[in-house]
Amino acid sequence: MPVRLTRLLTAALISAGLSTVVLAATTQSLTWRGDVVTANGVVKGMAKAWQSTGHGTVEIQSFNTASGLDAVASGAADIAGSARPGNGGATDAGLTFTPVAWDGLVLITSPSNPVSSLTLQQVHDIYFGKITNWKDVGGNDAPMDVFAVASPGDGVEFSLRKLLFGRGSQPVAAPRLYVNTKSMESEVELDPRAFGVSTLSSVVGNPKIKMLRIDGVAPSVSTVSSGSYPLFTELYLVTNPSSPNAASAKAFVDFTQSTQGGSVLRSHSLVPYGDGSALVAMDASRRSRILAAVGAHASAEPTQVASAAPVRPVVSPAVAAAAARAAAASTPDLKNVTGSVVAAPELASIKGVRGDAFTVADASSHGASFAKVTGDAFVSYSKVIAKAPAKASKTAATEEKKVDSKKVASAPAKASARSYRVGAGETLYSIARKHGVDVAQIRNWNHLKDNTVRTGQVLRIESR
Repeated sequence: MPVRLTRLLTAALISAGLSTVVLAATTQSLTWRGDVVTANGVVKGMAKAWQSTGHGTVEIQSFNTASGLDAVASGAADIAGSARPGNGGATDAGLTFTPVAWDGLVLITSPSNPVSSLTLQQVHDIYFGKITNWKDVGGNDAPMDVFAVASPGDGVEFSLRKLLFGRGSQPVAAPRLYVNTKSMESEVELDPRAFGVSTLSSVVGNPKIKMLRIDGVAPSVSTVSSGSYPLFTELYLVTNPSSPNAASAKAFVDFTQSTQGGSVLRSHSLVPYGDGSALVAMDASRRSRILAAVGAHASAEPTQVASAAPVRPVVSPAVAAAAARAAAASTPDLKNVTGSVVAAPELASIKGVRGDAFTVADASSHGASFAKVTGDAFVSYSKVIAKAPAKASKTAATEEKKVDSKKVASAPAKASARSYRVGAGETLYSIARKHGVDVAQIRNWNHLKDNTVRTGQVLRIESR
């Protein structure tokens, strides 16, 4: 065989081998876990585009920011999604936070609510507990149902509080807590008195949710892009440089910043991070201006405490962390709040997990001081073991656990189906907590359209 032909064949074989290696590397499957906002706005569409270009699949586990960061730190996931930057805590240490898009933090309520605009000062005072009735901001004479996400590490909550109070771990007067923004948004759709925070990319186009203007400026892609809407924020993808899949994870993050990735972001009402150089330039002055407007100042975050060795938890990270947040919030004076935020244990599996978190506010504490809050949270696992024996009930997948700010206890024992009469001052949430069931179940059993109940109303409570 001629030497030249031999060399050509050798070169061809080497090239083929290199192509195979590159293809194997780019088709590696990745696991993503994080907040619902980043999942829906960034990752779902990006994963499809990524795979269409010959790359591997991305398993998406959307839950909340805390669970995503814990998973990437422990190696249970390759990429996390976060609506906040790293805060210097133990869980964040060693992780790489890459900003990939700009979104708007939006205050939301029901479309039936006549209030359409709030000032930054009013938003601050609502979360501070000074404003508790919609009439005080031009609405109906009705109490505000302030909703928030339970996890102290939730990216959306953290970023808004950082802007309004100068620190993301600031406790707020939110008597009703949820495991993530998606579950919170579902309740806003049902409650005409609701108030909460989500993002533009998460609720835009949803006719069941009204986005409130801030100081007269409506949240939109154009107002976020220009910076005229003051509550703009970054969305991050988070990776672990020491992960075995670090190279593939970084390649996915880099893809989000490509031309094709930018198109995906724009299609979800996001501004690609690279298009927001003006926002980067104005960020520091914007933060100072907001704090000056509401009379607050920036302060250091509480010391972060590392989580214990990974164990299989009985509740979700957000729900487990709710107790830590409630404990930090129990002081009556927000200005003197100090404490530690305890990182939640790693969630072994989030499939089939759903939950409602509850808190009880001391109404007499509203006003200049923060309402005292205690937290009770429930989570249920939807997979049911058929005909499980009574002795196995403690390990059945349907077992529910109750978490408060001091202890973890088993859910109440099963009771027979019966009628329950609503007492004075009770809410659907307190009734669900009392009977160890979910709010959604009570609504379903009684064909309720929302979470409103009245004193004397008779409800059906079925056995668990």
